[in-house]
Amino acid sequence: MAIDIKNISKSFTTKDKEFIALEDINLHVDDGELICLLGPSGCGKTTLLRLIGGLEEADSGEIYDGRGLIDGSSKDRGFIFQQYSLFPWLNVLDNVMFGLNLAGEKSKEENLAAAERYLDRVGLADFKYSYPHELSGGMKQRVAIIRSLLNHTPVLLMDEPFSAVDMLNRHSLQEQLIGVWKRFETTIIFVTHDVDEAVYLADKIVIMDKKPGRIKDIVEVPLERPRQRESREFLDFQDEIEKLLGIWEL
Repeated sequence: MAIDIKNISKSFTTKDKEFIALEDINLHVDDGELICLLGPSGCGKTTLLRLIGGLEEADSGEIYDGRGLIDGSSKDRGFIFQQYSLFPWLNVLDNVMFGLNLAGEKSKEENLAAAERYLDRVGLADFKYSYPHELSGGMKQRVAIIRSLLNHTPVLLMDEPFSAVDMLNRHSLQEQLIGVWKRFETTIIFVTHDVDEAVYLADKIVIMDKKPGRIKDIVEVPLERPRQRESREFLDFQDEIEKLLGIWEL
């Protein structure tokens, strides 16, 4: 499902002072494209993601998906937040299977097999009967991510979902994300402050500036998949993106 963002501006008022979060944002995301929003803290990345998700309302401009004008949340647009959000009364396996069973597209046996396969890939097979209060923060986030990946929404909006996960599991989840994206042709908009992550994941990197939040540059990633982080091409392109970011503290 394609996304069209046209002339979007958004401001907030705090302590009687207006803060312009986004100004005149224009962006087209192709159906099935994976893009990363990259930029410093306070540049409006999360605000833009929430507007696309229908969780916030813009001051001006419009956002469209394949069904028309976005004017609220929709089951077509899944959202993975920075903080995990699990059902505390369900164990890990039931949390992961919740959306699958609700959709009713496959049998419970097929849903169970898919859930167990993904949990095994991110090192959580031994914790499938554990409850959220028994897990670490990183483990909870892995469960939330797997649950969202298995729901296969046409558009997946991800707000720094791997930031609380250790490096090895983060790399594993990035690979799982690429696998699901290729298989289901999901449109993914992924917020990150990590240049390595953006270069590894994205078809296109949208570099944002702040005060106010604007798009500074849009860069196509020329690297073939699967990408090798240690390759000269990967490292050289990462250097290019870092130069475009300048002296920002991400």
